[in-house]
Amino acid sequence: MSRQPCRVLITGGGTAGHTNPGIAVAESLVKMGLSPEEIRFLGGERGNEKALVPAAGFDIDLLPGRGIRRSISLSAIRDNVGAVTGLLTGLGQALRTVRTVRPDVVVCLGGYAAFAGSAAAVATRTPLVISEQNARASAVNRLFGRFATVSALPFPGTDLPKGELTGNPIRASVVEAVQSVDQGEARRRIAQRLWSAESEALSQRVILAVWAGSLGATRINEAVAGLAERWDDRSDLAIYHIVGRRDWERFGRERPPSEPAGLLYVTVDYEDHMAEILRGADVALCRAGASTVSELSAVGLPSVLVPLPIATRDHQRANTAELADAGGAITLNDADVTIDSLEAVLGPLLADRERISLMSAAASSVGRPDAADAVARIVARVAGIGEAETANWEVSGKGDLPGKGDVS
Repeated sequence: MSRQPCRVLITGGGTAGHTNPGIAVAESLVKMGLSPEEIRFLGGERGNEKALVPAAGFDIDLLPGRGIRRSISLSAIRDNVGAVTGLLTGLGQALRTVRTVRPDVVVCLGGYAAFAGSAAAVATRTPLVISEQNARASAVNRLFGRFATVSALPFPGTDLPKGELTGNPIRASVVEAVQSVDQGEARRRIAQRLWSAESEALSQRVILAVWAGSLGATRINEAVAGLAERWDDRSDLAIYHIVGRRDWERFGRERPPSEPAGLLYVTVDYEDHMAEILRGADVALCRAGASTVSELSAVGLPSVLVPLPIATRDHQRANTAELADAGGAITLNDADVTIDSLEAVLGPLLADRERISLMSAAASSVGRPDAADAVARIVARVAGIGEAETANWEVSGKGDLPGKGDVS
């Protein structure tokens, strides 16, 4: 079915947690029938969107500015004066961009990088869609939520008006990578790449994967390293510990050349193949960022979640609520992360394969791997493309992602 050209402007970024969901929505719009040329991004000069968006095949305009510091000090005041100046300059540029592009809809991803583009949408009376990532909305999304036509919500109860529950968009490359390999194959790849271990031997072990972002978390790293020493004689367990680059010199260690008789404990500073880890691990210990929680539930990976205590509005703790209430995750306070507490929580779980399987099913029950499609359909609807028209577009089929099922 033919249609009129549609112009979509996606604004925001600053971190991967904002940028990647926007790219996921853009990719879904392309799969549904838009051309990449009909989609444009508007982000900040300081954010990772300047690299991630072009790499994904979309054009982006970059604005000056940075986030407002919430501390009270002379340096913060000086920085905030510069930040406000940058935001005002960015607002002028955003207005010119919106008037030039004349989008049918603007999608606000949140974060400081979304402020100017969203304000320009309101000023020009361009329809606005909010796509929030966290259970507690960012300041920018709360500010512009009152002007939005629809707010796409990642979790039940996210505090934005005119909300429709969609889930947090996950990039198609992540979903498809997980879909493309079953759990047994993922475990074999982990064994071959990291430990040179026989897959049959590894299949007898429960795999615990640990990560806390690209930099890592010292408290978690310290407790896990200590726990690995305490569990040195466990032949039923493998721990794959993504330490992060900041703490690598302290916690990194040489990889064993082959599977040892006791605990198999391996550290890496960074992981480029997270889809395999998500699919091959049996239990995860990690932070509770929005993308992480969404991926855990989409894959059906049981987890122990340690919310970042300094997260704005304690949003990481709020992110855990749905998954924990369903029985797919256990929440542990950051201040309580010690060798003893991890042993108390993880010890019984890792020894109980039936419980792991039940937690996997519970996590899958709240997973929304098709969230990007759901947000894309809202964007198309607000842009004026009707249901009859979108029904003839290609669908991505991302909703069929299976849970992890039984432990190997």
